[in-house]
Amino acid sequence: MNTTNVERLRGGLVVSCQAPADSPLADPNIIAALALAAEQNGAVGVRINSAEHVAATRERVTVPIIGIAKIVTPESEVYITPTFSAAERLAESGADIIALDATQRLRPGGEILATLMRRVQSELRLPVMADVATFEEGLLAADCGADIVATTLCGYTAETRGTALPALALLERLATRLTVPIICEGGVASPEQLRQAFACGAYAVVVGTAITGVGQLVQSFVAATSAAVQAQVR
Repeated sequence: MNTTNVERLRGGLVVSCQAPADSPLADPNIIAALALAAEQNGAVGVRINSAEHVAATRERVTVPIIGIAKIVTPESEVYITPTFSAAERLAESGADIIALDATQRLRPGGEILATLMRRVQSELRLPVMADVATFEEGLLAADCGADIVATTLCGYTAETRGTALPALALLERLATRLTVPIICEGGVASPEQLRQAFACGAYAVVVGTAITGVGQLVQSFVAATSAAVQAQVR
């Protein structure tokens, strides 16, 4: 398995180019254009959701693509690349690294995290980025052979909900304890927070909403308009 694409992320910014399913931006060509703009302005990698969007992005960028597949099912809370079949589709579409939920929650179909990681690495020949929520999950993911551990899910599971983001304390604990690359992802909203993440030991930092979350950015500005303020007073 070639880990060159993991090394290419070292010390850099990864831009998460995603959009809500009901957004007009959730179009493969638009996502690919966002990814290309990120690459042209210095991003060392992009994080892309769905095989369709990965395929469109692969045609336009040369930086590593971290591929995920968000699949919501009634049987499990795990939705970030929950199964091997989802990972396989991402690999076939051109992903260079497969990111997946590495929490201890039950997976759809009863798949086992350690087995899933091994299959991605041995059958698909791709590195695994383990999205975790807690320190213990980070340690377990590393023990299972993850090539990268990321703080992505801190604040999004029952036991971590309400945690202030970015999860710098978790990042620093993991970076101090583990030898595998630790990526800071989730809630990084400014260049200053990005600098703080690197000071805490981040190998790379993923930024999404603060750069590509157009809908949320527009909403935040609209909320500050005089019309919106007057409506709140009434």
